[in-house]
Amino acid sequence: MLLPDQIDIAGPFPRLTRRLRLGVVGGGRVSGMQAMAARLTDRWEVVAGAFSSDPVRAKAAAAKWSLPEDRCYISFEEMARTEAAREDGADAVMITTPNHLHYQNAVAFLEAGIDVLCDKPLTNEIREAEMLVALTGKTGCVFGVSYVMSCFPMIRQAREIVASGGIGRVNQIHVEFMQDWMTPEDVENAPHVKWRLDPARSGKTSCVGDIGTHAAHLAQFVSGLRMTGLRAHFHVCGAPKPLEDTVFMMARYHGHVPGTLMATRLAPGNRGGLRLRIFGSEGGLEWDLEQCERLKFSRFGEPDRILSRGHGHGISPETERFVRAARGFPEGMIEAWANLYSEFAMAVACRRDGRAPAQDWLGMPQVQDGAEGVRFIEASVKSNHSDGAWVEI
Repeated sequence: MLLPDQIDIAGPFPRLTRRLRLGVVGGGRVSGMQAMAARLTDRWEVVAGAFSSDPVRAKAAAAKWSLPEDRCYISFEEMARTEAAREDGADAVMITTPNHLHYQNAVAFLEAGIDVLCDKPLTNEIREAEMLVALTGKTGCVFGVSYVMSCFPMIRQAREIVASGGIGRVNQIHVEFMQDWMTPEDVENAPHVKWRLDPARSGKTSCVGDIGTHAAHLAQFVSGLRMTGLRAHFHVCGAPKPLEDTVFMMARYHGHVPGTLMATRLAPGNRGGLRLRIFGSEGGLEWDLEQCERLKFSRFGEPDRILSRGHGHGISPETERFVRAARGFPEGMIEAWANLYSEFAMAVACRRDGRAPAQDWLGMPQVQDGAEGVRFIEASVKSNHSDGAWVEI
């Protein structure tokens, strides 16, 4: 057994009887950051990887990741088959490849009985996303999706405030994700950018599928309201590109709640400019990724409150379990990734212990959330092609 018999679902996540074994599929920058975050939880160790289909590069990756050469594979199919047969094989894998490979990667590991945490967007096609939802249900595997922005402590606190009626009835939602790294005219020549602008690998969108989906998921996660429709306009604001670098949207949520969503990579001065504002009949909430430890909570007619990440001072026990350092000692993106991997570890441990997680214990984005993200992308593409017409999701 990996978990203790009794778990306090409002308290810290429990210790496991052993570290879970993690495999890595994809060898880019994101995989290194996620591995660092997984290790930070002290619940995972990286044991295997499929970093390259080139044997020379795979061997070099083994040295880089401090792994034995026989645990570095040149194909994900071989990795899934071999690791599933090993007594000490990977319990789960992270999938950090370009978008067009997510589906076939995920299928191989799910069919081998290995749990999956996959980057977003889940797939480039709705049909493939729905097939992954069905296969996850059939295999019983855990399938997490890396909407990591939902794993910041103050986002969890914001979600609790909305759910408890702290701002009254939600009446509008505004979210934006402004970045500036695509501002240079020659940016598309950079190796890490080329696939993001290649429709064969990135899919039908670039900006929307990459950062727009983060914005859409965050708005729904905190508000508790599903986005039901949108009207979108795609733009190329900088040098000519085969896919959009900017999108402006009007959105509609359950109960006819209106909203806006904007995303761009050409906003000089904005690096991680993800901002969420939710207003209700009695108050509002505002959060900014670049000031991620603070949450502005306003009640109409009362002084504004600034809640800050740390123990106590209005932070709920459920939020405190995502806090590692004392108030005043900053935490950020790596810790948010670690929070995702902590919840993923609890879900994997529950499955391997043959028990279902307690209701409302884990808020980790799952395969269904990934499929919703693909539906959001598809609706935005359809709307843009129809000159910004309203499209139901």
